[in-house]
Amino acid sequence: MAREHSNSEEVVLAAEVGHARLITLNRPRQLNVITSRVVILLAQFLEKWEKDDDAKLVIFKGAGRAFCAGGDLKMFYEGRKDDSCLEVVYRMYWLCYHIHTYKKPMVALANGIVMGGGASMVVPAKVSVVTEKTVFSMPEASIGLHTDCSFSYILPRLPGYLGEFLALTSARLNGKEMIAAGLATHFVPSEKLHELENRLVNLSSTDEDSIRATVEEFSLNVQPDQESIMNKLSTIDKCFCEESVEEIIKSFEAESKMDGNEWISPILKGLKRSSPTGLKITLKSIRRGRKRTLAECLKNEFRLTMNLLRSVISSDVYEGIRALSIDKDNAPKWNPSSLQEVSGEKVDFVFQPFADELELQIPTDEKSRWGGKYENTAYPGLK
Repeated sequence: MAREHSNSEEVVLAAEVGHARLITLNRPRQLNVITSRVVILLAQFLEKWEKDDDAKLVIFKGAGRAFCAGGDLKMFYEGRKDDSCLEVVYRMYWLCYHIHTYKKPMVALANGIVMGGGASMVVPAKVSVVTEKTVFSMPEASIGLHTDCSFSYILPRLPGYLGEFLALTSARLNGKEMIAAGLATHFVPSEKLHELENRLVNLSSTDEDSIRATVEEFSLNVQPDQESIMNKLSTIDKCFCEESVEEIIKSFEAESKMDGNEWISPILKGLKRSSPTGLKITLKSIRRGRKRTLAECLKNEFRLTMNLLRSVISSDVYEGIRALSIDKDNAPKWNPSSLQEVSGEKVDFVFQPFADELELQIPTDEKSRWGGKYENTAYPGLK
């Protein structure tokens, strides 16, 4: 019998069934976007269950038609006058580290929209299940942000230069494409998810091999469709290996004129409409991430996000959110308005380390594994 930790109105529902622990993101009308309350609850449950010898398996899922559409953009917009979003950003990146390094098997049932920070609860899972309804995207650069929530670590480790392509273009992948890219482990038809979940929570053996074997009973061997971008990787690699955003766009434009490359035009159009500042910061972050550890990438992402939310070199993130989610005119006015105006010096500036006590505090040993919480940093005292 399940024991609910929270009422049905709570933004995160948690249940215990035998040795299984279930988390349901529960803001379906808002596509299960991530708020401060969501992050706090997730961290509490995951820490409790990692320390609980009776908990052997954690399952993530989302209510409604989305798994999770990422961070709550309106929350960031409403906090633009002060540092009120610092806490949720800190807690989210700290949580990302613990999801990546979680000590017990984690299964993500990702049916529907999986975007931005939502994907940080899917891709690092030992078993990540997608369906014919799954849609993945990292759209941050398009609104003046950067690819975050550990994806400056994940994307550079995809085949070739696919990571740069996904980060800069905000291109969407379906479930089959996520499997091909290595962003998910299993494809299960959506009508089978409930049955799969029931099987998982009733497993007598919850070691990773048993979990995988159970999921594989339901999974299908799938390949991307013929027109998929996963079948365009040679072109993507040719263009997105270039050193700068300007050179990438120039190369992509040249390829778009070739016969059979009609697929490039709408992607190129979206790329050119994105925030110049967001694009340049994102490319540098992805390139640095190729040679950095997970902890180094998360610390860097924290610096970048806080500098962008503080409008240190540009207010594009708020203009991007305004155009997409507030006024919904889809007509952002970027400042600077061109790539040429975004200098290397400006980009370098937002990558500079903070003072040690103001950095994201990633645990360095097992004894302090759940240390470094926001409330134990210098930040609460600075409010």
